[in-house]
Amino acid sequence: MYKSKIKGIRIVKLDEIFDSKGSVLHMIKSSSPEFKNFGECYISEINYNCIKGWKLHSKQTQNISVPLGKIKIVLYDSREDSSSFNQLIELNLGRPNDYYRVTIPPGVIYGFKGLSNPNALIVNCTDIEHDPNESVTLSIDDNKVPFLWDKE
Repeated sequence: MYKSKIKGIRIVKLDEIFDSKGSVLHMIKSSSPEFKNFGECYISEINYNCIKGWKLHSKQTQNISVPLGKIKIVLYDSREDSSSFNQLIELNLGRPNDYYRVTIPPGVIYGFKGLSNPNALIVNCTDIEHDPNESVTLSIDDNKVPFLWDKE
């Protein structure tokens, strides 16, 4: 596990079992410290050079990995009562070298940019089912997050 400067963010190197017929990629287990509950698991596709964000959850915890392709993920702590309030981190995720699981607690704003042509796949295992009333999507140009995406 790698230390994050944002409280509650956990970045864990994931196991990849190589096989000439196709690798086995671990993501999360019920015995993982980051696992709280099973809400839902889904796969999201992100096209090359496209940006998805910003997303802010009030209750839901995200457990994200990138089994195919590469992405940039930006995380921003918007929790005013957090010791890491206003901290921002950028990470590149994806195989083969950067296969990690990132756990994102409620109150941390995040967004993605696709770095792989034609696309990347993101797996997200959450602790509660999707509820449109507990999340907010912000524009990528929202000045609440002190980060400017490279939109080339």
